[in-house]
Amino acid sequence: MSFLESSDTQLPSWKVLIVDDEPDIHAVTKLTLSRFKLDQRSLAFLHAYSGAEAKQILGSESDIALVFLDVVMETDDAGLEVARWMRQDAGNHFTRIVLRTGQPGQAPEESVIVEYDINDYKEKTELDRKKLFTTTFASLRAYRDIMQVEEARRFQASYRAGLERVIDASSHIFKLRNLTDFANGLLQQVVALLQLENSMLVRLRGASGISDENKYEVLAKIGDLNNEDQIFTPALLEKLNQTCANRISHLFGDTYVGYFPNSSGKTSLFILQGVQNVSDIDIKLLEVFSSGVAIAFDNILLNQEITDTQSELIMRLGDVVESRSHEAGNHVRRMSEICYLIAIASGMNKAEADILKQAAPMHDIGKIATPDSVLLKPGKLDSDEWEIMRQHPGVGMSILDGSQRPILRASAIISHQHHEKFDGSGYPQGLKGEEIHPFARIVAVADVFDALIQKRCYKPAWPVEEVLAHLRQIAGTHLDPRFVDTLINNVDQALIFNERYPG
Repeated sequence: MSFLESSDTQLPSWKVLIVDDEPDIHAVTKLTLSRFKLDQRSLAFLHAYSGAEAKQILGSESDIALVFLDVVMETDDAGLEVARWMRQDAGNHFTRIVLRTGQPGQAPEESVIVEYDINDYKEKTELDRKKLFTTTFASLRAYRDIMQVEEARRFQASYRAGLERVIDASSHIFKLRNLTDFANGLLQQVVALLQLENSMLVRLRGASGISDENKYEVLAKIGDLNNEDQIFTPALLEKLNQTCANRISHLFGDTYVGYFPNSSGKTSLFILQGVQNVSDIDIKLLEVFSSGVAIAFDNILLNQEITDTQSELIMRLGDVVESRSHEAGNHVRRMSEICYLIAIASGMNKAEADILKQAAPMHDIGKIATPDSVLLKPGKLDSDEWEIMRQHPGVGMSILDGSQRPILRASAIISHQHHEKFDGSGYPQGLKGEEIHPFARIVAVADVFDALIQKRCYKPAWPVEEVLAHLRQIAGTHLDPRFVDTLINNVDQALIFNERYPG
């Protein structure tokens, strides 16, 4: 049917299709043009001996530059039908067509060129070696120039579409406010932009004098990567260290390491694996995307630093209150984790659960104003002393009320309502059921659980079974039964926090 011939292995050859039912025409054309070259590229010949065969080859080969097309083959207009099919049915407007005929009357030159979008028309008798060479040169040069224009047009279209994807991706990740969500969102968008499978975002810890193994921390990863303990192989560490030393993004074979410094000193690095097939357009898009992301990422890190500082201050203030009342060590840390566990497991969205987790340590902040004689009394409180003790929720509310900060507003609610009971018998407001804020109901469950499961100066630690039995007993009266069930269903995780924060 057809065969491909090429003697140039350095650069891709120009594909030339000869369509003629006379074998001698194929042989003469091939011999005449055997030494032809344009832009250091030789010719590769494809052969078809009928119109039907030509269509088959043209349908399977997308980069044929030139077709020498006979008119009369299996039918009187077989070549003209091939030309019509190429331009109209196949939509091929790039391949140059030179019509060659031994019977000019069968295909008048002017009408053929106009009606069939033919690029040149030659009678076989006039195609000597010189004219064949000139015709081939002009046709291939025209094809080359057309394809360069088309490539530029496609580049612009791809770049425009890519920029639209960058804008969409950027608008998505810029909505993410915490570091973990931002890092994961960033990777997801980069993987989608470049159609990769494996990527990772790591951060330079910023400390000096530490080993290479501990020099970097993983912020997020996507794909079939090694276990975290095995991620930082010697080869990868060498790439990361070289990138940090040069302070510029670099492509190492199929691994791209992007370098994004920030004012905090904790430089961030993209690790994109499998990028050998990423186009120049995609690399440019990544640079555009990353330039905006680097600024946003720096802001996220600064915001994270503020958030971490705020959380630590709240936790330490909670520690002060608890230590003053001789509570067990790490009580506020266990409370914070258990509240977050209950919130997420019960369906609360992560943003609200994060606020609860940070606000929970302030639940007893009002005790800071309770006199030592009451707060530290070893025995049972009398009615007057109990009345003083019952004032600490209101005091906590007064300390925190009026703030517009979400965490402090949540802390005010928790401090004021965490002694309310589900049946309405609690204090200070006597709220009942859903009237009590979910934050306060969750804190109440976590507080009772931790008080029972831990050893205190006035009691030993209860066995887990007895704690769970007691929680079931007071569910619906003291505690919200839904949150009690949630804690019981996740008690194994809650006990892990007891081991992590003993006291």
